[in-house]
Amino acid sequence: MQYRNLGRSGLQVSVVGLGCNNFGGRLEIDQTRAVVDKALDLGINLFDTADVYGGAGKSEEQLGEVLKGRRDQVVLATKFASPMGDGPMKRGASRRYIVQAVEDSLRRLQTDYIDLYQIHRPDASTPIEETLRALDDLVHAGKVRYIGSSNFTGWQVVESHYLAEKHNLEPFVSAQNEYNLLDRRIERELVPACDKYGVGILPFFPLASGFLTGKYRQGEEPPQGARLSGGPMAGRVLNEGNFATLGRLENFAKERGHTILELAIGWLASQPHVPSVIAGATKPEQVEANVAAAEWTLTPEELAEADTISKH
Repeated sequence: MQYRNLGRSGLQVSVVGLGCNNFGGRLEIDQTRAVVDKALDLGINLFDTADVYGGAGKSEEQLGEVLKGRRDQVVLATKFASPMGDGPMKRGASRRYIVQAVEDSLRRLQTDYIDLYQIHRPDASTPIEETLRALDDLVHAGKVRYIGSSNFTGWQVVESHYLAEKHNLEPFVSAQNEYNLLDRRIERELVPACDKYGVGILPFFPLASGFLTGKYRQGEEPPQGARLSGGPMAGRVLNEGNFATLGRLENFAKERGHTILELAIGWLASQPHVPSVIAGATKPEQVEANVAAAEWTLTPEELAEADTISKH
């Protein structure tokens, strides 16, 4: 397993991280334990969850339970700001809510500190300076080690960095956004902004919700229970253009003795602005496949060809 610094911080994270959004929802506690055990065995140290994952904090609760006695082996990352109930009092990025949210997450995770505390999405109703000051206080109190953003745009990352620098506050060291061979929108503005200010990018949905595993086929019904078996995401991903790109990418990988999954994760892990790829798993075998995929470091020529294919 490779380890890389998260942005310009000294925090080292495994090149493959474990996305924990399935814990507490799709997975029972024993299944979660099996996935976590395998991840630790393979050297994964970045475990990424959120207060809303699994519904009403269940992912955090399961993760806290299975990490008992092993807390010092992991970089524990969670998020706040998404709705945890009805009304304005259970969401957002205000100082009042952050102070409450972090205590709730600490209790569920059964820990006294969070390694990486991330704002899950921008909160238009709260000035970002208020959010940064509250997070800075948490760092100085020892409840949080580092802070990051998620789903921010390039200009929001720049604004946050400017205010942190101006007021001598803790800056964001990471930006977690959707990024994969089919969705490269963040390369326009977010990637240059993060490169400029030393922010590490943590891609989520590296497999485009499973599309880049090859299990979806044009003209065939999606596998039962799969993420893209219905809903708005299915309509956005399962289209003729993406299937055509998938075919070209599969041929590219096959010619080099790899699978499409290995290309999807290996391509992200080969990007200099990506310290860790956040990949979810429901079975230990999937964790193994994700870790093995990151061992493919694409050459500059392979990266250029994959870029050309994926942009068509």
